[in-house]
Amino acid sequence: MIVIGGGLGGLSTGCYAQMNGYSSQVFEMHEIPGGCCTGWGRGDFTFDCCISWLLGNGPGNEMHQIWLELGALQGKEMRHFDVFNIVRGQDGRAVYFYSDPDRLEAHLLSLSPADARLIRSFCAGLRKFRTALPAYPFLKPVGLMGRWERWRMLAGFVPYLNLFRTSMSVLMTEYSSRFQDPLLREAFNYILLEKHPNFPVLPFYFQMASQANQSAGVPEGGSLGLARSIADRYRRLGGEVTYNAKVERILVENDRAVGVRLVDGREYRADIVVSACDGPATLMKFLDGQYLDDEYRRLFTKTIEEPGMVFPGYVSVFLGLRARFPEGEPTTTHLLDGATAAKLTGIRHPSINVQFRSRFYPELSPDDTTVIYATYFSDVEPWRELSEGPEQFSRLRRGGELHTLPVRRGRPYSAAKRRVRDTVVDFLEERYPGLRNSIAVRDTSTPLTQIRYTGSYNGTVLGWQPFVESGETMEELVKKHGPALPGLENFYLSGVWATTGGLIRAAAAGRQVVQFICRDDGVDFTASVDDTAPPPTHVVVPVGP
Repeated sequence: MIVIGGGLGGLSTGCYAQMNGYSSQVFEMHEIPGGCCTGWGRGDFTFDCCISWLLGNGPGNEMHQIWLELGALQGKEMRHFDVFNIVRGQDGRAVYFYSDPDRLEAHLLSLSPADARLIRSFCAGLRKFRTALPAYPFLKPVGLMGRWERWRMLAGFVPYLNLFRTSMSVLMTEYSSRFQDPLLREAFNYILLEKHPNFPVLPFYFQMASQANQSAGVPEGGSLGLARSIADRYRRLGGEVTYNAKVERILVENDRAVGVRLVDGREYRADIVVSACDGPATLMKFLDGQYLDDEYRRLFTKTIEEPGMVFPGYVSVFLGLRARFPEGEPTTTHLLDGATAAKLTGIRHPSINVQFRSRFYPELSPDDTTVIYATYFSDVEPWRELSEGPEQFSRLRRGGELHTLPVRRGRPYSAAKRRVRDTVVDFLEERYPGLRNSIAVRDTSTPLTQIRYTGSYNGTVLGWQPFVESGETMEELVKKHGPALPGLENFYLSGVWATTGGLIRAAAAGRQVVQFICRDDGVDFTASVDDTAPPPTHVVVPVGP
């Protein structure tokens, strides 16, 4: 089996392939594993740019089992914050979204007694959702469930049908508009750090309930540490990762995938090819748009072009500070005035999320220092308009060809990045005096950085947007065809483009694609928990007042 892409979806696919007797090789165009789940060094600091919470990092649900099977958490400390996010208005008032429903209810009531009925209703739903999480299926795709398994799954949801129905049928933008308090009316939209206009209430419940159950914290070692742990598990299982290997073609003979060709001309053959890299590149470039029925073709040529169908990219500003700022909270979304937002190129919503990242991962920076990670959702086109030259360029270095090195994008692009960085620093200096003078290192990334680093479509970090036509269509196509293309044998899709959602969805996609492969080959699927390190430990970190 050949797996294209060494992100979490590809590494997960490789791990489960090895567990089930397949000899697999992962081809990754970067020098390190992880894809979007990564970090990089700047001086003595490591800038971690992915995990703000990791669904399933605590027990009591099927998500947790997947991480243990992949060896992702073992031997590490899991950190759980008692506040999911803080949303701070322009007037300085703040909403602390406590993970504990009782504490959250008391806090919200203290802010707006006039909204008591709506507050109590929301918190009651959150309490009930906590008990529903174990019923969520992650270990086996619905398309492979027998009749009895489906009935058993549905029976587990029966006590929560009304909760699911109501939380799926109302967008959070509409729900939040019911609050009388103007801050609550805005803040509920930003519980998940950014504003998600197409999200119903359900995913907000899901994330907050997971954290309340201590299963949405962060893992010691951060994002790149998580990816390396899974890569190590893959190697222990006998898998092979080939780095600096950029695929340009999936080889097809007689309507069967038979291997891949790299950009340097080398060809590798296999019985099965799985693509866990960028979905549009896979289907429209590596396969020349062939093997797409009407539904797939519409999805990848028309739907994908419509606004809101693909998860947006980010602009990120990292600051490594020589001083400690103990008053800095782990994560706060600041609602911005129009003048400040106008200085942030590509911004979708007038807000920035500011994380004192060293509260998450103190081991990634020296003692008595601070790492700040400020982000906002950004469209790619404003950055493209400012950029010169190619979005990705391979060149030789140290005797080998590298594919993810920085590229020159011209003065207007660099000036926009500096303006974004300076705006963020000015904003933070007002709130944390002395911050500007303590900056030791800094870095800024845009959606074009994401494209250069991972090859992702328009700089997206998660592929299809859930709860809209694109994500819903992809899920229906997987139910119909499995993670495969009609008319092309021995080829499968994995990773975020074969599902919707974040890291746990990518990891689960790897498990599930191997389940489909085993089904097609008449092999009984098997998986086991990695026992080479002790189970993870857990600690709760207090945040709110």
